[in-house]
Amino acid sequence: MSMGPVMLDIEGLALSPADRDLLREPAVGGVILFTRNFESVEQVTDLIAEIRALRSPPLMIAVDHEGGRVQRFREGFTEMPPMRHIGREYDRNSESGLRIARQAGWLIASELRAAGIDLCFAPCVDLDWGISEIIGNRSFHRKPEAVSDLAEAFARGLRSAGMAAVAKHFPGHGAVVADSHQRLPVDRRDYGLVLDDMRPYERLMNTGVVAGVMPAHIVYQEIDTMPAGFSEYWIQRELRERLGFGGAVFCDDLTMKATSSYGRMRERAQLALKAGCDMILVCNDRDAAHETVSALNEYSNPLSLVRLARLHGTGQVQRKTLRASDEWQEANALFSNWSSRPELQLNA
Repeated sequence: MSMGPVMLDIEGLALSPADRDLLREPAVGGVILFTRNFESVEQVTDLIAEIRALRSPPLMIAVDHEGGRVQRFREGFTEMPPMRHIGREYDRNSESGLRIARQAGWLIASELRAAGIDLCFAPCVDLDWGISEIIGNRSFHRKPEAVSDLAEAFARGLRSAGMAAVAKHFPGHGAVVADSHQRLPVDRRDYGLVLDDMRPYERLMNTGVVAGVMPAHIVYQEIDTMPAGFSEYWIQRELRERLGFGGAVFCDDLTMKATSSYGRMRERAQLALKAGCDMILVCNDRDAAHETVSALNEYSNPLSLVRLARLHGTGQVQRKTLRASDEWQEANALFSNWSSRPELQLNA
């Protein structure tokens, strides 16, 4: 059975019969895990093994695990600081900042791969314009050059541990106040200003270190009337053609309130796929998940299948072996100490 275009969530700490039935549907291609799915390292490792055993080839398993307030698994995983801390270190000493960014990527990926996770939706490459409700200290820095440098180092760290990088939120979420989980943000800047937000993407595309991109649920009203995740302009013209990106495009969760005025769930899914997304997320709404899967069970895009197949994790060290390594012990000590530091402001 080939991989479908829909990534779904599950309800609890183990698969229910309803979960099993839904995840076997042809339209399903992946599972994203949340804090409610985590109790311990052992439990989540068993859950991941359950999910993998459902189908062949196995479903892709992903998580949001950036560090700071966006880290779904805690107990038994290194508590990672917000990426703004690494940006501050980069201001102090750029060489040290880059080394630490790469260590952060390596450590996150290594611990997730040891549990069987394929993909972490990171890095967040939004610029810190100082106004966003939802981005804030998730951003490495305000300056495009610094974000480019640090995101590339982080992505290389992910890749060295067997995990692809997925950059978000294209073309940039940092210059709007509203949280797209709650309402549709509108960015009123002209194209020339939005280009600053896209400069990190251009670097990541040129160096080939990113295999996935997640667009923002934001309308850039001076450029296109559709949110970026539904926009052929942003995905085809800017991301594919101008930046030359050949990897996978993930549409962020279609149950976010930013998308609610764009029709029923099946209509939102079709808008995203028509615009050029390869995989769509539908989370925290089981009725919407069923509706989407039913509408897309006959859907197939061979090019998307190729792009998505590249994102499965490679290699998987045993957790005990990982934690005994000098590299893990050094990185764990560094970031465990950083997690307790007070947050510092970046230079302008």
